Order: sequence, then C-alpha cells, then structure tokens
Amino acid sequence: MDPGYVLSDCNKKPLPTYLEQGVMIPEAPSGMRLRRCGYCLLQQPIRARHCKTCHHCVRRFDHHCPWIENCVGERNHPLFMLYLGVQFLVLLWAFRLTWSGFQFEASWTEWLKVNIFLLLAFILTGIFTFVVALLLGCHCYLISCNVTTWEFMSHHRISYLKHYDSDTNPFDKGIARNLWDFFCKCNRVAWEQVYFRGTYNIV
Repeated sequence: MDPGYVLSDCNKKPLPTYLEQGVMIPEAPSGMRLRRCGYCLLQQPIRARHCKTCHHCVRRFDHHCPWIENCVGERNHPLFMLYLGVQFLVLLWAFRLTWSGFQFEASWTEWLKVNIFLLLAFILTGIFTFVVALLLGCHCYLISCNVTTWEFMSHHRISYLKHYDSDTNPFDKGIARNLWDFFCKCNRVAWEQVYFRGTYNIV
C-alpha cells in the first residue's frame, strides 16, 4: 500500500508564496526553505523523508518496517496500528493457549520431558507478546503527542524541529485532538500550514 509517497513537483498542489520563497520560522535563528530531496530531487513537504529502502520520499514518514516490507507514513500508519493491535490480541490468545496446555507431573524432570516443546512455545510467545506490546504502547504514546518515530529519534537533526527544545512540538494539538485526527481523518494534511500558521488546513 502507498504509505503517502511524495508526488512529482508538477503534480503537487502549489504551495503558498511565502512557503515557496522561504520564511523565518518562529523562534528560529535563520530562515528555512522547503528542502529538495538529494535522491529523487523532489521538493519535500515538512515531515517527509526519503526512504533509501523504498527509494521514495514519504509524507509524514514514521519508519520503514521490515515486517510489512514497506514504509509507515501518512496514508498507512492507522492501518499499521490496526495490524499491531490484531497481532497483540492473537499473541495474547496464543500465550493463554500454551499456558493452558501444560500437564502436571509428579517430578520436575518428568514435567520437563512432557512439556519441553510447549515450554519453548510459551517462552517464544511471551517474548513476541512483550515486543509487540512495547511497540504498540510506544506508537500510541507518539501518536497522542503527534510525533513520528523519526522525529522522536532525530529531533536534534531535523531542520524544522532542532531549534525547539525536546518538550516543544509545533504539531501538537492536545491528546484528544491528536488521536481524533490520526484515527478519524483520512484527508491529506498541509503540514507546512500547520507549522507556519498554527492552523489545521486540509488539502
């Protein structure tokens, strides 16, 4: 599924003049223009990033996921969360199933002989359940803050964020609004206008 690939410049809706010409970001020490990707030479919207694995710039890039062999971006991030949620429920069911399958034996050695394969399955299922739960929890936290994984990990290197301290996010609308916009709105967001004007405009 298309995670939100950046279209060619000629197919994109024209940006406001003040964005094309470059403006001073509030609190920024110097002006910043929308940058061009050094790989595909397209003008990158704010929050977009080039994925070297997919060879595309992705809008609101979160990360490249090897599990689905695709980037997670603006268009498929909610589906990725659904995928994680279903995975977590299935793993919980498998964890409970393996636990209920253990057979009681009089001695530890006999118990181990009877349940060795089930024990291995129980341990592996427990590890996978923990990993998926951790990943799901981290993504829920980041979504509630309106921050992507890439922005969270590379805040100090991203041109539109590095002049803010780590506790300030220009895209944050509050937990309830962030969650509502993420899960309940499917329109493409003009993040440049959110960033520069502080308004939430849909294109």
